[in-house]
Amino acid sequence: MHVLVSDSISERGVEILKNAGLSVDVKTKLSKEELLNIIGEYDGLIVRSATKVTPEVIHAGKRLKVVGRAGAGLDNIDVVAATKKGVVVMNTPGGNTVTTAEHSIAMMLSMVRMIPQATASMKGGKWEKSKFTGVEFYNKTLGILGMGRVGSHVAKLAQGLMMNVLAYDPYLSPENAQKMGVELVSLPEIYRRSDFITIHSPLTAETKNLVNAEAINKMKDGVMIVNCARGGIVDENALYEALKSKKVAAAAFDVFVQEPLDPKNPLLTLDNFISTPHLGASTMEAQENVALAIAEQIVDYLTRGVIRNAANFPSVPPDILPRLQPYITLAEKLGAFQASISDGAITRVSIEYRGKVAELSVAPLTIAALKGLLTPILEDTVNYVNAPAIAQERGIDVDESKNRDAGDYISLITMTVQTNTGTNKAKGALFSRRDPRIIELNGYPLEVVPEGYMLVLSNTDKPGVVGNIGTLLGQHNINIARMQFGRDVPGGKVVSVINIDSPASPEILDKIRKLPNVLSVKQIRL
Repeated sequence: MHVLVSDSISERGVEILKNAGLSVDVKTKLSKEELLNIIGEYDGLIVRSATKVTPEVIHAGKRLKVVGRAGAGLDNIDVVAATKKGVVVMNTPGGNTVTTAEHSIAMMLSMVRMIPQATASMKGGKWEKSKFTGVEFYNKTLGILGMGRVGSHVAKLAQGLMMNVLAYDPYLSPENAQKMGVELVSLPEIYRRSDFITIHSPLTAETKNLVNAEAINKMKDGVMIVNCARGGIVDENALYEALKSKKVAAAAFDVFVQEPLDPKNPLLTLDNFISTPHLGASTMEAQENVALAIAEQIVDYLTRGVIRNAANFPSVPPDILPRLQPYITLAEKLGAFQASISDGAITRVSIEYRGKVAELSVAPLTIAALKGLLTPILEDTVNYVNAPAIAQERGIDVDESKNRDAGDYISLITMTVQTNTGTNKAKGALFSRRDPRIIELNGYPLEVVPEGYMLVLSNTDKPGVVGNIGTLLGQHNINIARMQFGRDVPGGKVVSVINIDSPASPEILDKIRKLPNVLSVKQIRL
C-alpha cells in the first residue's frame, strides 16, 4: 500500500505509517497538475488544509481508498465525490478544540490590551504609555455564538477570568446551559448585553453574514468582536464601517472570507483591528496530536479494514457494509432533513425500523441518522464515531425500535425529532433498493428526492399557490427540478417540497412568505 503525504505533518506520524509496512512519500507544496499526475499511484492520501482534494483528484486516484485530514475541517475535501467513488474520508475531530479556544482568548487579550499595537510602537522607538490604556475582563459580559466543543471550552476559560458568560445556540437545551454555568439567551439579547462577542458557529446558509450591519447596530457601543470560527459569518464590509465609526471598539479575526487575506483588505488599515493567518489550530501539541491520530487511522484502515473517525462511512465490518450502505445513506438524509426543518433545542430522537431493515444490525443506521441531524448544527466536528457521544453531551435522548411490518414498503425508517418548540416526524424508504426517498412528513404523504436545494412550504389548499410560487421563482431565474405535494383534505393544509437548481436569496424567501395562502417556507440543502 502506498500513501502520499501532501502537506507537512509531524515526522512521528510518518514513522507510524512506515512502521506499519506502508510505503510513504512526503511531497508537499504540489501544484494541482502535479498532484493529478501522481495521485493514481497511491492507495492513501494525507492532507492538512493546503491540498485541495477536488473531484478531479478523486477521479484521478485510480487506487485511492482513503483520504485523511490531519485536523477537523473538511472544507478542502470534496466528501460527496469521495463517497460516490467509495473513498473513505477521515478526520481528527476534537484535536483542535483546546488550541482554538485558547487562541480565541489570546486574541481577546491582545485586543483589549492592544499588545500588537504597543509592540509595533515600541519597535518604532516610541514609549506611548498613555496611548494604550486597555480594559479589564473582570465582571465583563462575554456573548458566545455557538456552544459546540470550542465554544463550550471558551466558556470555561472565560469563567476562569471572572467573566459573565451569555450563550446563543438554538440547539442547546436550557438544562445543558445551566450545567455549563452559562445563561442561554436569544441573539438580540446577546447583542444588547455583551461587552465582548466571540463566534464559534459553523458557516452555513443561516450563519453567513449573521453579524451584519443590522446586527452590529443592535450591539452595545464599544463592543469588541472575535472570530476564530469561519470567514463569512461576519460581514467584513459592515465590520470595517463599524470599526471606523468606533461603534465596534476593536475586533480580532483569525479567519476571513478570502484566504490568504488580500493585502489590500481595508480592515488591515485600521489600528483597532488585529489579525492572525488562520492559526487557531496551530500549536505544536495540536499538530502533533492530529498527525499521530490520522496516521494511526490510515494504518488501521489500509492494513485491517477498520474505519475510525470517518466523515462518510460508519465503523462496520467490510463484508456487511455493502448491504447496509443504502440504508445508511437514507438514515443520514433523514437526519439532515430533520435538522433543517426543526426549530429549537433538540431534546429527543426516536427512530423506528420496519420491514427488512429491522432484520439488520441497525446501530450504524442510528449513528448515521444522528450524524445527519447534528452535522448542520456543529459542521465538521461530527462523524460516525462521535455522533452518539455528542448527542449525549447535548442532552438528547435517543431510542430505537424495530417492527417486521413495513406496510406497502419492503423497508421503512421513521425518525421523530422533538425540540423545545415542537415535533417533526419524517418517514423514509428506498426506491429501486438504493435510491433514498422521504415518503411522509408529519402525516402528509410525499415522494421527495432528498438532495440539493429544497424549499419546504406549508400553505392552505387554494388555487393559484403553485402558479404564484413558480412565477416568482421563474422571475428570479431559479429553475424548479421537482415538486411534491401532500395534503390532509381538499381545501385544508398542504405541505410542499420543491427541489430547485440554485439557492433562493433571503429576499426571494421573504417574497414567497408574503404570497397569498403561504403559511411558512424554509430553504434547506442536502
